[in-house]
Amino acid sequence: MSVVLENSRGWVLDACSLIDQSCSRCIRWKDNQKSYVKCCFKWHHFQILKSHYGEKETAAMDAGDAGTLQQADKPSKKRKRKRSELNQGEIDSQVFHEKVRSVILEGTKSLVEPAQACGYLNRVTDTVKDPLPSHECRLAALCDMAKELPLGEHLEQEEHAQVLVAKDGSASHVDLFSRVTESRTDCATVVTLMGEEYVIPAHASFLLSDFTQIQPLVLYEKKFDLIVMDPPWQNKSVKRSRRYSSLPSSQLKRLPIPLLASPSCLVVTWVTNRPSHRRFVRDELYPHWGVQVVAEWFWVKVTKSGEFVFPLDSPHKKPYEVLVLGRCRPSADNSTSSSEAPVEDQRLIVSVPSALHSQKPPLAEVLKSYVGAEAECLELFARSLQPGWTSWGNEVLKFQHVSYFTVAPVDDPADKAAAAAASSSSGGSSPA
Repeated sequence: MSVVLENSRGWVLDACSLIDQSCSRCIRWKDNQKSYVKCCFKWHHFQILKSHYGEKETAAMDAGDAGTLQQADKPSKKRKRKRSELNQGEIDSQVFHEKVRSVILEGTKSLVEPAQACGYLNRVTDTVKDPLPSHECRLAALCDMAKELPLGEHLEQEEHAQVLVAKDGSASHVDLFSRVTESRTDCATVVTLMGEEYVIPAHASFLLSDFTQIQPLVLYEKKFDLIVMDPPWQNKSVKRSRRYSSLPSSQLKRLPIPLLASPSCLVVTWVTNRPSHRRFVRDELYPHWGVQVVAEWFWVKVTKSGEFVFPLDSPHKKPYEVLVLGRCRPSADNSTSSSEAPVEDQRLIVSVPSALHSQKPPLAEVLKSYVGAEAECLELFARSLQPGWTSWGNEVLKFQHVSYFTVAPVDDPADKAAAAAASSSSGGSSPA
């Protein structure tokens, strides 16, 4: 179960568990041969055992109670610059942090402590030394190359989508760049695409393309009740690391949200702790799309023992990120539909973050009560897939690569059924 605990403050999530739920039994197609396997996301990606506190703070926590969130009550003793030395962005960050500090601290305590009582988020001493996958993701580069290909706008409507796996298990003919690819099987599949193996959840659809080639998603002509996006925000860290290409905030306005969203669609945007990004989403981006802000939530990142991954009052990195939630509204109509589930403000999502850069926790289980179990869901700028969702991005398959999973063979269900039938038949016969 991915939702470990829920109360009025929010949720404690086990992100790895949710990934595993969708891959507990997979059909593996290799060289057109079919077999059955179990795929488990390598759990040591989520083994964040130590917080990034200084040595003195860490020693104090080790000497104290296991519930170390109390340490966050005490501001860091590091020398702080005078307010006059801060630039405007830093001042804005400080002001926002002071507003939400008690929400983060008290809410996290109210979630972590009962989770620990249930046996989750307790201190772990065993560590796994396996290295993180060294697979180099080449998807973004392939998307750049695919720009030279025609988009296929002349295709008939029914040709804007394609089936991932043919009856013979073949997936080599699939055009990943100009059509939405659909997995129509009731269980996950492991298929070879572009010479690499990927784990594809059941009923997942995806388009592999960059910002300039998003038109096939519009031509797909599906309206979505939930749209989640994790934009590649510009910042100095990303620029230095060159992990991925960032996108100017102004370019986000070009996303065709009005063409993709159903009436009253819930739009959720991951925002960095940079105040200008949060203001842009609230004051420019959402109004441009006709989206009304309804709530702000916080993703709180903790270690396996329930500590904040960074000091709560750190002037550099905070242990939380913001999600801005909004509802699509018809023009000049800000009324709330009676069928809409109200979205509570300032709720927390507490989880152990992945050690893999930019891997966010899946939100399907948390958001389904606000959009309905049968909602059509879309993730933009995705780096992984979710069962039943449509996903788009230039690295949309990144964390589906088989190198992130352990793969083990399991019995063919047809063989097990035959064995059970034979056993039942044998057991039911009377001796002569």
